Amino acid sequence: MSSQPLISVNNLVRYYGDHCAVNDISFELAAGDILGFLGPNGAGKSTTMQMLSGNLAPTRGQIMINGVDLLDEPGAAKAALGYLPETPPLYKEMTVDEYLRYCAKLRRIKKSDIDDAMALARQRCGLEQVGRRLIANLSKGFQQRVGIAQAIVHSPEVIILDEPTVGLDPIQIREIRDLVTELGKSHGIILSTHILPEVETVCNRVQIINEGSLVYASGMEGLLEHQATGKYIISLGRPPSMDEMRAASIIDHVEQQDDEHFLVRINTTADKLAALAVDNDWGLCKLFPYEHSLEHIFVNLTLSDEKSA
Repeated sequence: MSSQPLISVNNLVRYYGDHCAVNDISFELAAGDILGFLGPNGAGKSTTMQMLSGNLAPTRGQIMINGVDLLDEPGAAKAALGYLPETPPLYKEMTVDEYLRYCAKLRRIKKSDIDDAMALARQRCGLEQVGRRLIANLSKGFQQRVGIAQAIVHSPEVIILDEPTVGLDPIQIREIRDLVTELGKSHGIILSTHILPEVETVCNRVQIINEGSLVYASGMEGLLEHQATGKYIISLGRPPSMDEMRAASIIDHVEQQDDEHFLVRINTTADKLAALAVDNDWGLCKLFPYEHSLEHIFVNLTLSDEKSA
């Protein structure tokens, strides 16, 4: 398998007048990656997605799609790209089959290969039973499936999905997440979403953009490592002084959250921390791990400027 990244973004910048919406972004997407792309409203996420899909020209910078420069050879680069915008580009007066055939022709699939391409897209997206139905008569979840089917009908190496589960019910959300996970086995996927549990469920990498700049990038394995930090929240009915807690050999660090709650980092097991509290009559009420979750990271990175203000 080639080690060449499916997407390579180098020093990407986009201005709207004097406003810098995207500021010097660089990253890569490899085969098999499902990259969660996060950011608050107005952070530059949608602008980045539009540039990656070729719908918006960057002020400067380079975007390589499967080894082809998107600006120099847009046709060849887009041939390797499938895109589902937040509002799927559906012609709802068409049937599913009519629409997928139309999309296959737009993608310049050979006439002799169109039926097979449509059948594969229907099968992968769970649309086998609705091919002859009008898109307008389908549920929102099935319309999202049709949107994904048009993005993959030409078997692109890269798939960009912008808010694919927005507006869906919990069952539909689970079905779309399962579909994205399955597609990730044979494609590189960028998943833009505001739903943090969605990223934790289906993505193997995550990056966060704020005020036009990338402020965080990590594999999900790295996030899990952060969670296993030996930190716990302990609630005490009769808390000792901070000096007494710091003097305990098993406690490396302690921060008081309020009158009863403390964040502690220990060098042993939680059972021994509980035993310490009981033996010293601290009135142990609760003890649970402190998780350095994606939500904590997102909030800390994207709200820091507001807190400073």
